[in-house]
Amino acid sequence: MLNIGCVGIILAIFCLVGSAQADLKIGFYDQSCPKAEKIVSDFVNKHIHNAPSLAATIIRMHFHDCFVRGCDASILINSTSSNQAEKAAVPNQTLRGFGFIDSVKSLLEAECPGVVSCADVIALVARDSIVATGGPSWKVPTGRRDGVISNASEAQSQIPAPTSNFTTLQTLFANKGLDLKDLVLLSGAHTIGIAHCPSFSNRLYNFTGVGDQDPALDSEYAANLKAKKCKTSTDNTTIVEMDPGSFRTFDLSYYRLLLKRRGLFQSDSALTTNSTTLSFINQLVQGTLENFYTEFAKSMEKMGQVDVKTGSSGEIRKQCWKVNS
Repeated sequence: MLNIGCVGIILAIFCLVGSAQADLKIGFYDQSCPKAEKIVSDFVNKHIHNAPSLAATIIRMHFHDCFVRGCDASILINSTSSNQAEKAAVPNQTLRGFGFIDSVKSLLEAECPGVVSCADVIALVARDSIVATGGPSWKVPTGRRDGVISNASEAQSQIPAPTSNFTTLQTLFANKGLDLKDLVLLSGAHTIGIAHCPSFSNRLYNFTGVGDQDPALDSEYAANLKAKKCKTSTDNTTIVEMDPGSFRTFDLSYYRLLLKRRGLFQSDSALTTNSTTLSFINQLVQGTLENFYTEFAKSMEKMGQVDVKTGSSGEIRKQCWKVNS
């Protein structure tokens, strides 16, 4: 039985947790910067159509950010002579869209200096860019603060790699409070994704180190990739659609391809190796697009609140690419 002292401690802990969560809320900037979210959405709607592929890379940026030290914009910090930042880690070397985020931040700084965090900018731009290109919307409570630490080594070890097997994926997601359903749904963002050959070419040319092909990959699909896309094992520049024929549309095609053994990454294929995740995939394919949108939105809302900094934690960076001096 708990004594009164223990109960007091437990209540204190719950109060602390509650206050941290309360700091993240819809309309956080309503008083401090009323036009903030409109400034973000207006910029996205004006410019994203000039480069619609940015929607995929910015949602990937948001994902990679949240998986390292939480959603704190540490992904945006540049390396220095004394520190290799997250940007330098292999999983982040193909990220784009940093200039897009900087442009939004500049507009917000002009309107309300030192008020809107870079972490919130990423979260809002990710949502608004997906909506602007025909994808689902989700709630983005704001009030995140920016981190001041960014380490390449942490990104290297905590961001799921395209070569990850199911056990690794399950562990890395669980470490962030995300379950198997979240794993399946968040992977669905690959419906608008693109990839470079090195992230999967081992499946085509040297899967186990003896010049073989991954038997889990559909042979016809593999032959087509070799003939038309990644023609050599050393191709480092060619870009491949992760959802060929539908890569500009946020739809269920990605999941249908998984069931045909045509997921591009090993991490995609891994989703079909577990009975629970395979069941989720089948439910999505047999259901409706609306259900996918609704469920994807729930997982995005959940991911966007991973280990957020609020209150007096972190800072509001003046420039997203460096910590305040």
